[in-house]
Amino acid sequence: MLRWYFLHRWLLQFSAVLKLLHTLFLTSDHARLRYWGAMTLFALIVVIGSIPGARADAAEVASGIVLHSCAYAVLAFLIFTGSRGVPAQRAIKSVLTIAAFGAIDEFVQSFLPYRHGAVSDWVVDCTAAVLMATVMWALWTTRKVPA
Repeated sequence: MLRWYFLHRWLLQFSAVLKLLHTLFLTSDHARLRYWGAMTLFALIVVIGSIPGARADAAEVASGIVLHSCAYAVLAFLIFTGSRGVPAQRAIKSVLTIAAFGAIDEFVQSFLPYRHGAVSDWVVDCTAAVLMATVMWALWTTRKVPA
């Protein structure tokens, strides 16, 4: 009987966490925060990526492809959910913004003596954005809650 009580309490807490995550990431209540969060996160990516040795330290955790894919997919998610418009407009906005972000990031890296800009990294950024935007577009078109 005690086991069921703890299971029930855990499920209630888990449900509360899911509701909080839904409110933060999927409702229009915090859309502006997500949009500006994406801008801030991108600025942090550029600044931290410009620190000598930071890329080498990050390479110990994951490869460049994994880092670029994850970072720019998260940015695309934040931009998609932080934008206004129908899902197709949101997808286009997020992909174009990520394409610009990736180009800016690689352009900045090309001026650093310990880094180099790579078109292949930009392609990975854009691919991550297209995949995330496609998934979000598919999910957003089936939503029953107004955006």
